Amino acid sequence: MSFKYVMEVLELLDSIHVTGADVKEYLEQISDLGTVTVQTVEGKAGSTDFIKVVIPGEEGKSNGGEAPTLGIIGRLGGIGARPEVKGFVSDGDGALSCMAAAAKLLDMTGKGDRLKGDIILTTHICPTAPTLPHDPVPFMDSPVDILTMNKHEVTEEMDAILSIDTTKGNMITNHKGFAVTPTVKEGYILKISNDLLHIYTQSAGRLPVTLPITTQDITPYGNGVYHVNSILQPAVATKSPVVGIAITTETAVAGCGTGATHPADVEQVVRYVIEVAKLFGENKCSFYDAEEFARIEKLYGKMNHLQTLGSQVTAG
Repeated sequence: MSFKYVMEVLELLDSIHVTGADVKEYLEQISDLGTVTVQTVEGKAGSTDFIKVVIPGEEGKSNGGEAPTLGIIGRLGGIGARPEVKGFVSDGDGALSCMAAAAKLLDMTGKGDRLKGDIILTTHICPTAPTLPHDPVPFMDSPVDILTMNKHEVTEEMDAILSIDTTKGNMITNHKGFAVTPTVKEGYILKISNDLLHIYTQSAGRLPVTLPITTQDITPYGNGVYHVNSILQPAVATKSPVVGIAITTETAVAGCGTGATHPADVEQVVRYVIEVAKLFGENKCSFYDAEEFARIEKLYGKMNHLQTLGSQVTAG
């Protein structure tokens, strides 16, 4: 039951004193069949604890197998904006979803439901992150920059990535629940995976909801252009396909807003990413059409310059 772990992780994270070590201890009490590591990193406005959970699969690469590895990243600025605001912020839903998914996957593994491929889950824990002005509602900032986040959250072992991020501060997808983005790979915005849409219908029990994205959204932070949020920032640091899993609302909600986490919506996301993980490791879920991608590159060339900061001198 995923809801149990959503509630337990939310209670754990809703504290000014919580650390990555606390999350590590919690996860290790569930099962010792995974590896949990924590690293504290200092940044421009404090520090944060990066946490990485590796759950080996029956035929995963960590055991010498060939089953593909799925990465699940909880993207956020911080789980709290203290002392400016008190309590768990909306932006923290990415970390909550990711760690609740880790808890459920560890529980499943301990009970004998071990997935075929390895699963790597990464996020960071910061209860005292700064905020940042943004239109239409304020963003959460982070003590560390996006390059540092990608360094600790994106790994070469990830053959595909699901990036979970609170995406409520917009008027684009007006739906309470979650939405999936098109697949992004090496600067290309590709068609939305039919497999991921089908899993959505089975998991959520409703027609799939999608989040439109633009070229701006898949470029790195720091280039001076508008981004809907950081949901696709992992895509600038990998050749693997990346799909955003956006936790959404009908109204624009600030990332630094408190009392705005909806556990039922988070639990939907947890169940969804676990279902994707099951099928991806069995090669039954494709994020993109490899042959079509090769043809697009042959026709139009590489687009990986969009994974860089671009020509800053020319752009001013």
